[in-house]
Amino acid sequence: MSKTKYESPLTSRYGNSKIVGLFSPAKKFSTWRELWLNLAIAEKELGIAGITDESIEEMKAHLELTPEDFKAAEEEEEKRRHDVMAHVHAFGLVAPKAAGIIHLGATSCYVTDNGDLIILKQGLNLLLEKLAVVISRFSNFAKKYKDLPTLGFTHFQPAQLTTVGKRATLWIQELLWDLRNLTRTRDDLGLRGVKGTTGTQASFLALFEGDHDKVEALDKRVTELSGFSEAYPVTGQTYSRKIDVDILNAISSFGSTAHKIATDLRLLANLKEVEEPFEKDQIGSSAMAYKRNPMRCERVCSLSRHLMVLAQDALMTNSVQWFERTLDDSANRRISLPEAFMTADIVLTLLQNISEGFVVYPKVIERHIAQELPFMATENIIMAMVKKGGDRQQCHEEIRILSHEAAKQVKQEGKENDLIDRIKKTEYFKPIYDELDSLMRPTTFIGRAPQQVDKFLIDYVEPALEPYSEKLQVIKEAVIKV
Repeated sequence: MSKTKYESPLTSRYGNSKIVGLFSPAKKFSTWRELWLNLAIAEKELGIAGITDESIEEMKAHLELTPEDFKAAEEEEEKRRHDVMAHVHAFGLVAPKAAGIIHLGATSCYVTDNGDLIILKQGLNLLLEKLAVVISRFSNFAKKYKDLPTLGFTHFQPAQLTTVGKRATLWIQELLWDLRNLTRTRDDLGLRGVKGTTGTQASFLALFEGDHDKVEALDKRVTELSGFSEAYPVTGQTYSRKIDVDILNAISSFGSTAHKIATDLRLLANLKEVEEPFEKDQIGSSAMAYKRNPMRCERVCSLSRHLMVLAQDALMTNSVQWFERTLDDSANRRISLPEAFMTADIVLTLLQNISEGFVVYPKVIERHIAQELPFMATENIIMAMVKKGGDRQQCHEEIRILSHEAAKQVKQEGKENDLIDRIKKTEYFKPIYDELDSLMRPTTFIGRAPQQVDKFLIDYVEPALEPYSEKLQVIKEAVIKV
């Protein structure tokens, strides 16, 4: 309703976001006025009498609502208890020459549903632009650290080495899929168009005195004027709420990606290998002054959980839309749709801030590798011994014994991993003493990780970001703060 100003708890700190403005009453009702204008233009073009050039110009001159317009709509709604008719009245007051033809042949869902679709499409465009920036920032990070070896983890247990940059490509790949999903969702959006009260276009057929071709032409022309390439071929009173399912599924899927990235970064912060930005005077704990809590990543996880569950609203709402429509969708959609877009917007802002200020600690990473690499190098050592004429099975047994001894020292005595020292002191391995240092170089354990990063960025990331190249160039040097 016009007098109801929806305030999200997310808007207080991020109130300047374009997404917040997109779901504002001013945007909503100005979009309604644009739709009434488009309808009038199309009806005039198709020969409906009484729609003059002057009435069209008056409508064009008052698409943006003034405080007086809002007041007039609120007063009318108090009497009529109908938001659409209240705004028809308010628009007619400032465009009196058009007052008699505003909303001609239309039902409320002509402006409410078409207006929602226009705003949702614009919202997806804004999310896609911000997501492209985040992908670009993470890609810069991946490229910078493509050669830096680091422990891989499976089951959060040390595994074969990878590189810091290669790990980042795993995050980027999921973000690319989100870019694809959101793009598909945006491109699939149609307009409800001019369909009448239950989708049969009966009122417009009457308006055009039974001329079916003109009704179809009206639907097509309004769709074009509203910035869409097509309208849904059939609808009930509303566009199918299955469309909301598609939108929120794509946005919620991004929430899953963001949660996974932020969780990985929280774990890396615990290992002191990679951290999110930490301000010079930032305080991590009121009691423990030394703490550097990953509060941005924690916020991403918290908001992403909220984002992921919003898809359930759309699924359940769609499932209970009886026949041509019921009104139990309205209140839910007024919360779930804006919340999804604003939450995704904030998560993207946080991810951009994090990716622009990553702190990497190569020496800590190097120390962790040194603690685990001796065990990982055993296969290479066995193969080197066999090349020198050794017996593979005997070598395996020698390594097994020494590895268990070293593991005991690490786990039970809390000492460093001395497996390589033990190998160097074992006569059996004398044929490869001079090769042990080269066998232990971390770069020999990262496979094609650097090459994979380069190929991934060139073959997949760059083409995906090409549509956003101008936007990325403009903000190339900008750094966002939260």
